[in-house]
Amino acid sequence: MAAAKWEGVFPAVTTKFKSNEDLDHDAMERHFAFQIDSGVHALLTCGSLGEASTLSFDEKLAVTQTALRVAAGRVPVLVNVSETRTLNACRFVEKAHEMGVQGLMVMPSVLYAADAREAKENLRTIADAARLPIMVYNNPVTYKVDLTPEDFQDLADCEWIVAIKESSDNVRRITDLRNAVGHRYQLFMGVDDLSFEGLAVGADGLLAGLVVAFPKETVALYKLMKAKRWDEALKLYQWFMPLMHLDVSTKLVQNLKLVETLAGVGNENVRRPRQPLQGAERERVSAIVNQALATRPDLSRLF
Repeated sequence: MAAAKWEGVFPAVTTKFKSNEDLDHDAMERHFAFQIDSGVHALLTCGSLGEASTLSFDEKLAVTQTALRVAAGRVPVLVNVSETRTLNACRFVEKAHEMGVQGLMVMPSVLYAADAREAKENLRTIADAARLPIMVYNNPVTYKVDLTPEDFQDLADCEWIVAIKESSDNVRRITDLRNAVGHRYQLFMGVDDLSFEGLAVGADGLLAGLVVAFPKETVALYKLMKAKRWDEALKLYQWFMPLMHLDVSTKLVQNLKLVETLAGVGNENVRRPRQPLQGAERERVSAIVNQALATRPDLSRLF
């Protein structure tokens, strides 16, 4: 059986680029270390926030190798799998396994909206090739493939599938999954601005975005919720919410890279066709971040 029990805060880390769009491994080393030193429980590389669609096969492996080097066994490193062809995904996960990653997050093929039968067979095929613990990324809002609690009942015999990133934008799914499959899978809330709600109804962790700029606050929210310190958690969540809304956007990459920049922990370099925010969009996001920084809570009073 796949030996993995994941819980806690898993950041979907951004991929750092130089101004010419080359990978910036030095910047990634600093940022990955910052995340771990701030108390996160794993690193997830090359996700949507990590601009996976702009990375080559080899670049994804190179980014993940940097994360493995920085983590040095202190936290698990997972890599996102987002190939458009199942065969390519299998080749990718075999290489990732050879590199020593501790797990995978598997997205549906982003260019084709598979039905449930196709999606489940895709997962089984990748799992068999990888033979690593897998978190299934269920995001029907963005990727138009929805695996229901009943589908996860059907997948329960696949030993390598151990967790679900639930991003249906429907917090009821956490309870429906628990009722359908018990604790067969670890459940992660994948929508930042449903973090409190997801943890309140029993999610095991957060696969988070704003954590890339505010890891200590994200970890604090998780710890407060797990300790059932609801009032303190809610106050922190209310401060966090305007920032968290920035993760639920077609421009989440540009939004969060601007947040990282204003918080002093990153830069705005992206790969085209994306471009840094300008004009009214930039002013709106900057105002949200500056307000958050001006009212940043004193976490030392919580722990």
